[in-house]
Amino acid sequence: MSSKLIKILVSALLIIVGAGAGALYIVLSDEPEQTSSGMTLDEMVENSYTTEEIRTDLPDGKFVLIQFQFITDSTKGLEEIEKREFQIKNEFIKQSAELSAKDFKEDLSSLEENMKTAMNAHMEDGEIAEVLVINKVLQ
Repeated sequence: MSSKLIKILVSALLIIVGAGAGALYIVLSDEPEQTSSGMTLDEMVENSYTTEEIRTDLPDGKFVLIQFQFITDSTKGLEEIEKREFQIKNEFIKQSAELSAKDFKEDLSSLEENMKTAMNAHMEDGEIAEVLVINKVLQ
């Protein structure tokens, strides 16, 4: 064999080994994506509850129609939040009594955090990991 052919074979072998090692690393290190709450996306979907639409008036004379998605830390938490929808509505109505249309346009993160805190105060068997506003109509 010529030295040129040996160099080509060794180079090809190194490329194949390198590609194989890279593929093996990717396959073995492929972990489920974690979200900000430390849960995988599948766990979030599995432990989430979507409320009915809640409608209420605001102090400035406008109306808001809103829908929340509650993501709990466990199946027990999910079962509990489903039973507490009446308290979700109550907490939202209490909080919206102090909010204006401008608040609903500019500061939904604050509302989400306040709803999370308020509902966690009621929870006994689980915890609310995240609250999301998934639908909002302001008139």
